[in-house]
Amino acid sequence: MGWADQLADGEQSVLVVHPHWKTVLWPIAGFIVVVVVAAVLLVVIPAGREAGPARIAVGVIALVALVCWLLIPLLRWRTTTYQLTSRRFRLRRGILARSGRDFPLTRISDVSFSRGLIDRLLGSGRLVIESAGEHGQLVLTEIPEVERVQATLFQLVEDEQQRLAREER
Repeated sequence: MGWADQLADGEQSVLVVHPHWKTVLWPIAGFIVVVVVAAVLLVVIPAGREAGPARIAVGVIALVALVCWLLIPLLRWRTTTYQLTSRRFRLRRGILARSGRDFPLTRISDVSFSRGLIDRLLGSGRLVIESAGEHGQLVLTEIPEVERVQATLFQLVEDEQQRLAREER
């Protein structure tokens, strides 16, 4: 995606991540279940002229289930991005209609993370960004390499504060 054309003058992209891949594990499991059930039904339906509509119905239902349980969550995962730049934290999401939220680094007052046992095993976690403003707090779950993202974001906040202090002098 063309991130550079969406940035302000002097702003640089530092890190772009999607939600952790574990967010698509259940949809993939659902995909496997739908395929197995459809295959079993196709084998169980007796062959013959009367079986045609039943087999078509199984195929259509399986296709609709796959779109709902696999394709949409996969697209949602792929189109959700978290971007750290030298001036802000950007959140973008949406398949057909897009929405976004930007947190200027100068407004971020605290950045923290938490990781449960499974998160630690899979390398993901929850990131909490505290902001001075009307929305206050942004909680993001399923962030890959959350400790690295938190440390990078914290460092960028410090760098931006130092840059602004130099400009004021």
